[in-house]
Amino acid sequence: MTTNGSSWNAIMQYSFLHVFANDGLIDRDELQMLERLALQGGQVDERERDVLARVFARINPQTVDPSVLDEINRFKAQFSIP
Repeated sequence: MTTNGSSWNAIMQYSFLHVFANDGLIDRDELQMLERLALQGGQVDERERDVLARVFARINPQTVDPSVLDEINRFKAQFSIP
């Protein structure tokens, strides 16, 4: 599921099949899986950052668990995800 060592495609597929298709919300387990996929190659590459930015932009801060939102913001800051 990787392309040139990047997991961007796996991240995109997982996010639409598991995060947004079932309930439109992201929970801790789903976020951890996205993080694992992004870090499979040891770093978050540009394509992975782009996909993650699009995934995170779809999240409604009013409906996500505050601790999950905090983790999303931490992950975004740590890996320069817009």
